[in-house]
Amino acid sequence: MIPGAEPRIYAEVDDMEKFVGVIEEYLEGYNDRNKKRQMKLVMFLDACTHVSRICRILRQPRGNALCLGVGGSGRQSLCKLASYVVEYEIHQIEITKSYNMT
Repeated sequence: MIPGAEPRIYAEVDDMEKFVGVIEEYLEGYNDRNKKRQMKLVMFLDACTHVSRICRILRQPRGNALCLGVGGSGRQSLCKLASYVVEYEIHQIEITKSYNMT
């Protein structure tokens, strides 16, 4: 809930409107940093709780998650936003027809 705080405190959020506002601020920061690949997202409460959950998982040692859902549901966008929140870099492999073991 406090951007840039060190150490980051894990605590229950009481004010959900403020919580959504903080996630929207992170989204604006992400879009400011990534001018070419901006994300135009509507941050509603369920999306914000998913971002929070992904952040919690990523911050744990060797944390990883399998995000499931139908195409276009925002899995990739929420994961990118969560990695921005926890200040991690994203590396993505793009699989093509020429993709092989080498």
